[in-house]
Amino acid sequence: MATLLQTHRVSPPPPPPHGGELTLPLTFFDMFWVHFHPIRRVLFYDHPCSASDFLNAVVPNLKQSLSLTLKHFLPAAGNLLYPNDTDKNMPLLRYAAGDSVQLTIAESGLDFDELTASCARESDQFYDFVPELPPVKDDGDYKLAPLMAVQATLFPGRGIALGIVHLHCLGDGRSVNAGLIFGWASINKFGGDEEFLKERGESLPIFDRSLIKDVDGINTIFWNQLKHVPFKLRSFPLPTNRVRATFALTRSDIEMLKNRVRAKKSGLDRVSSFVVAAGYAWSCMAKSEAADGDDDAEAEELFVIPADVRGRRNALIEPPVPANYFGNCIGFAVARVRRGELAGEGGFEAAAEAVAEEIKNGVDDAAGLLKGAGDWISEVKKCKEMKMRCFGVAGSPKFDVAAADFGWGKARKLENLTLDAVEYTMWLGNAGAGGLEFGLPLPKKRMEAFAAVFADGLIE
Repeated sequence: MATLLQTHRVSPPPPPPHGGELTLPLTFFDMFWVHFHPIRRVLFYDHPCSASDFLNAVVPNLKQSLSLTLKHFLPAAGNLLYPNDTDKNMPLLRYAAGDSVQLTIAESGLDFDELTASCARESDQFYDFVPELPPVKDDGDYKLAPLMAVQATLFPGRGIALGIVHLHCLGDGRSVNAGLIFGWASINKFGGDEEFLKERGESLPIFDRSLIKDVDGINTIFWNQLKHVPFKLRSFPLPTNRVRATFALTRSDIEMLKNRVRAKKSGLDRVSSFVVAAGYAWSCMAKSEAADGDDDAEAEELFVIPADVRGRRNALIEPPVPANYFGNCIGFAVARVRRGELAGEGGFEAAAEAVAEEIKNGVDDAAGLLKGAGDWISEVKKCKEMKMRCFGVAGSPKFDVAAADFGWGKARKLENLTLDAVEYTMWLGNAGAGGLEFGLPLPKKRMEAFAAVFADGLIE
């Protein structure tokens, strides 16, 4: 167990931007996530220091840099306002003067090296290092749900863990990872926001929701499907009954897998590192499930591919949304392969082909990416009702949050605890030297089967 040392409330520095208040309606990209479980991640950094140095130097710097960061990412300090009368009002985000982010300070005696290993480790122990969001309050018209909270945990003489939790309706990976967390890291590293402002130049975050042109009324369609669901913050999914492990694909592994796909699927236009990493992980999951006794060969397996919509031309969002838009702006493509084929001898090549074709037709083609967007929520519900198995990916090597340097170098380890709350999802990041890595939580027996299939498939 981590020992709680301090709790702080961190607000943006005065004078308050935007006149002390900023109110943002939810777009349909945000509304999709309004009932989703909080996003939880932990970054582990090698930074040997004593408890005294941690409390007297590291913590004050984190507080000051977080305050300066919130000045530029104001919504993170605010709340989701969820209406009590869902027929009259819709949810919105609001920052008001005095709002703040809770920063928890803790210390742990657990083994830092064991926690940051890649082998299977019990998932439950990682929840010591990420805070719960503060409780929801009620002001009569709205329930007020804090959007973000942070925890810094010292491992004396070894390192520091930064646990960050936020509601998904605050923003997607480009906004929160590449934007807010990288911004906080830069401001903490350099002791001020001058370098951050220099790096961002004209690309400081913008919050203008009118940039999302909802000409088809998708936001109202989503709200009519969601407003009858009682609102509550999802607490830790403990016990998870899972272990977590990280798997790496080196540059040579990726080239070998690309060559295998090209040899059997010569008609594919482009075989990217993402295609083979996603296809390989997906096929390994299916094969490990078959090895565990799941033999419904005719069932259809789905692989969900999230894609950033910024910069893409589409009738729904014309002109294109700029790269520095802060919020959610993600579309989805879904690859499909029959389970028996996916788990068979050519399962990897079939998975890679399906992912590549879906990227070509449903991601690179902006019109295809948002085709049927109004049906996203109903399709998710249908998949759950039909108990269809979906495998997905969270995170992106393009926005690899483990590279955020708070002055302690790149994070030694990232753990995405969000994945414990869904059935099958992996996070994907850079492994260095042209390689990729992915992590996922699974029941122990299933993880053992997955690890065996993964290792066996890389033997040439």
